[in-house]
Amino acid sequence: MNPDDPKDSCCSPGRDHADGEAGNATNGEFSRITTGSTDGMKLINGSKFFMGNEGDYGFPADGEGPVHAVTVSSFYMDATCVTNEQFNEFINATHYKTEAENFGWSFVFQGHLTPAQQASAVRSRVLGSEWWCRIDGATWRHPEGPGTTIKKRWGHPVLHVSWHDAMAYCAWAGKRLPTEAEWEFAARGDLVQKRFPWGDEIEPGGKHRMNVWQGRFPGQNTEADGHFGPAPAKSYPANSNGLYNMTGNVWEWVWDWFDADYYIISPSENPTGPETSDRRMMRGGSYLCHSSYCNRYRTDARSSNTPDSSTGNLGFRCVRDV
Repeated sequence: MNPDDPKDSCCSPGRDHADGEAGNATNGEFSRITTGSTDGMKLINGSKFFMGNEGDYGFPADGEGPVHAVTVSSFYMDATCVTNEQFNEFINATHYKTEAENFGWSFVFQGHLTPAQQASAVRSRVLGSEWWCRIDGATWRHPEGPGTTIKKRWGHPVLHVSWHDAMAYCAWAGKRLPTEAEWEFAARGDLVQKRFPWGDEIEPGGKHRMNVWQGRFPGQNTEADGHFGPAPAKSYPANSNGLYNMTGNVWEWVWDWFDADYYIISPSENPTGPETSDRRMMRGGSYLCHSSYCNRYRTDARSSNTPDSSTGNLGFRCVRDV
């Protein structure tokens, strides 16, 4: 496993369909949405900002540079990731089946499995990132596999949702996924070229501002930040835009296809990403991020995954145009 390779799976493993499984090939077409409710959303006033990173703390293969000026139009963004409660309303209204349910399995972090589960339920592990386990029956309703529930996690981000699942929810809610530029602009708030939504220090004044791995990954988590797995969607102070957990906690799907060279040719106004690729962008990092192997829990960090993939550290939030 090499975290400098965007196709490696230390952050969020992807389906490879080597066993003949077929993914959902529906990719959609980008369009502006102005019809959905703005309840629970924050108005993000559009402006110009400097996107990307040219420092020495990113991974070159992720394409975080060059830093370039981008202007985005105003939009509304969910204050939090979509929660289990919100996703449950969508399922009850539409009877939609997620891709993890259709495939019959999803990826779960080994630290969230009991010894009995590790002995009996693990179908396989990701080569080079053996802490990721393929678990039959792991879905958004059963985050760690059969026998686990979300009954006490209604306010947590929904997990085990693919990019296609996120798109289906957005269509039902009258919203859409944010573009990568919109996501970064919203995460930065009123700060310019800072690593985190609150500044450059990871723990200013010794206070934890996000949910990331504490201790030695992957075997020891001291839970110094108060969490071993995902935290509730509204945790820690919001940024200057009123948005919660824009870094850490769970990765968030965004609209764009991935291309490491895209920033070189990106339009300066409302970019929507490359025309096509084999992977969609994710932003923000997760509770499994640790400086010893992956420091992608920054406002300018990028990662990607195949659009039919799902894991126990990947969710999304929605936007709506003004």
